Amino acid sequence: MSSLKTDREIFTSPWSLPSSLHFQNWSDAWNTANMGRYFLNSAVVVAGSLFGTMLLGAMAAYVLARFEFRGNRFIYYLFVGGMSFPIVLALVPLYFVLQNMEMLNTKHGLILVYIAYSLPFTVFFLTSFFKTLPTSVAEAAMIDGASHTRTFFQVMLPMAKPGLISIGIFNFLGQWNQYMLPYVLNQGEEKDKLLPQGLVELAVSQGYKGNWAVLFSGLLIAMIPVLAVYIIFQRQVQAGLTAGALK
Repeated sequence: MSSLKTDREIFTSPWSLPSSLHFQNWSDAWNTANMGRYFLNSAVVVAGSLFGTMLLGAMAAYVLARFEFRGNRFIYYLFVGGMSFPIVLALVPLYFVLQNMEMLNTKHGLILVYIAYSLPFTVFFLTSFFKTLPTSVAEAAMIDGASHTRTFFQVMLPMAKPGLISIGIFNFLGQWNQYMLPYVLNQGEEKDKLLPQGLVELAVSQGYKGNWAVLFSGLLIAMIPVLAVYIIFQRQVQAGLTAGALK
């Protein structure tokens, strides 16, 4: 409601409906406040990192869940240990690593970092999920002549769709709202910043010029993708979270 009000209405009647709908606030946030460019930058980074996280995480989890080999548990617990590693402790090393690789202040550098920090929870979640899938289906595919790669991509991966959607939602939320990593690793030109960085700068600027209606519009722009994704996939999310209980 606040994104459709004037600044005066926001302060004089914050709980009431707007007297008229000021859609111009959304346009100002998208164009004047550069929320449109920040939104697209975030969309590119999150799309690339989400694809890489889901692909690599599913492959690693499948191997750890379905194959017995020396070091299986050790690798699995390494991923589990990665879940307890705070981002703050790695910011300085990450900065110099990306600088040495000439990927500092770049989208592909951020994508690789997002993938690395999303993999531990992804592998942990999907390993348990792959263990719930019936082995008879994979064995039947192997008997019919399918390779391990074909069995994984054409048989097991479609069966794991509820789990993939569930962990995909969690990764999307974490990566879309990530602020600390881009703040440290993406301090290049203004046009290359991500949406969380742009929102913070917009909020800070309110102390000097006070366009609160545009700020609320920017917040709404950041919220819409998250709400849309959950509304569309809410049934799959619930199915993925409860699948393990039905084993």
